[in-house]
Amino acid sequence: MTRDLAPYLGTLRQILAGMGPQAPFQISLKNILKALAENHGFQRPHLMIFDPETQHLKLSLTHGQVKNAQTTYEPGQGITGQVFTTGQPLVVARMKEHPAFLNKAFGRSETELASLAFLCVPVLAPNRDQEHGPEIIGTLSVDTPCDDLEILEAQCRFLEVVAGMIATLAAYLQEEMARQRHLMAQGLYSNSQLEHGQIAANIVAASKAMRLVLSQTAQVGPSRATVLLRGESGTGKELLAEAIHMASPRRDRAFIKLNCAALPSELVESELFGYQKGAFTGAVQTKKGLFELAHQGTLFLDEIGELSTGAQAKVLRAIQEQEIQRLGSEHSVSVDVRLVCATHQPLEELVEKSKFREDLYYRINVFPIFIPPLRERREDVLPLAEHFLRQYAGEYAKEIKRISTPAIDLLTQYHWPGNVRELKNCIERAVLICDEEVIRTYHMPPSLQTAESSSTENNLSFCEAVAKFEQEILVDALKKARGNMLQAARDLRVSYRIVNYKVKKYGLDAKKFSTPQRTKPTYRT
Repeated sequence: MTRDLAPYLGTLRQILAGMGPQAPFQISLKNILKALAENHGFQRPHLMIFDPETQHLKLSLTHGQVKNAQTTYEPGQGITGQVFTTGQPLVVARMKEHPAFLNKAFGRSETELASLAFLCVPVLAPNRDQEHGPEIIGTLSVDTPCDDLEILEAQCRFLEVVAGMIATLAAYLQEEMARQRHLMAQGLYSNSQLEHGQIAANIVAASKAMRLVLSQTAQVGPSRATVLLRGESGTGKELLAEAIHMASPRRDRAFIKLNCAALPSELVESELFGYQKGAFTGAVQTKKGLFELAHQGTLFLDEIGELSTGAQAKVLRAIQEQEIQRLGSEHSVSVDVRLVCATHQPLEELVEKSKFREDLYYRINVFPIFIPPLRERREDVLPLAEHFLRQYAGEYAKEIKRISTPAIDLLTQYHWPGNVRELKNCIERAVLICDEEVIRTYHMPPSLQTAESSSTENNLSFCEAVAKFEQEILVDALKKARGNMLQAARDLRVSYRIVNYKVKKYGLDAKKFSTPQRTKPTYRT
């Protein structure tokens, strides 16, 4: 290991890059285990996390085939249990020769047991009680080909560094295990697939606020409780309503939606409840309403605060009695509908002004979910922008790879009054007019490029502003060229002498933009 540190340093940089807010923590941890396997030839890297309730270590995440996914260890049991109990790493030079090696999870063959070593290190998280040392929350282990003890110990020290870096993510995993157990105890599905984006595939949630929203979605989704989504226009209420439907047992049934503000009040009732033939002029045939079409499925009523008083009374009856009457009919129709409502209006104020029925308000406010505006969850801006970039680059067949650093600054500084919808439109416009591989500031709408809109008043002189812009372009070129000033000069279509002069002028270090080549280390047999 000491002869070639580059692969190990490269992996550590890769781990740091993958620990940002762009991906859920479980995905980040899986990517780290994958990097250990692909970059260093480690086999079966896996995390065992301690469950305080059962007092056992549980196989929680792994990269590779598992024979028994339900494997657990008691503290002190086997190599894993010993490492957890003592807090000290252990190197098993040859699995077959160590009496404490149990081979419970992966079912290694006799050949593998005779040719593989086992490295196990503790995962230490900071203890909330500062008077005590770090808390041991689990172990990180790998298989590796048998080698000299010196090399195995060096690899073990590298794993200790990795375990220290991922301790916070592992603590999140421990909390997630406790949350899932709590949901199951309440009779709710754990819906851990929300963490992996399987249900809410189009919902980007990097911020704590949005992760809380998804957690609430996981809690209420499997039930039939009525949900009220609160939030400004453009925050993604319809998308979340679809996620709630997909998290429910009704996912294979109809998901029907109606924007109550999109139709005149006299037409909303006929849309919701349907009508009989001859009920009014133009009713030439009987028509089913949306409540009937959503039978055994989910009905999403967006902007429910816009419903007329008459429609509110009928919606209340449909919720209470689970039956509706078509316009012009005297007969009731039974309906089994799960209702999800949304509004950007303060319903409490509408109730006080007698513009919204108080009894309906309490009926739909069973499980409210508040979706924060984009300006209050800025951690989501860049992941959302990159998501929309991939989406529209594919849709419009554009070879656009990334967003430039100055353009990212514009996106993160803007206050987004139109929320996610405005960001989506902004990226779509940028993709349409971009004719290169990078989205730059001049591809952004003019509203993003003013000091007033982004709340960043410019106190620089003209020369200082030009120099700052010049420096940003140079940094962007050096990042792309990985610190190669000659390549940066080619990309900028200027001479190497000019780039060299500007780098010195602005005190830039081109070397810090270079990335070492990752190569797999060789093991002696």
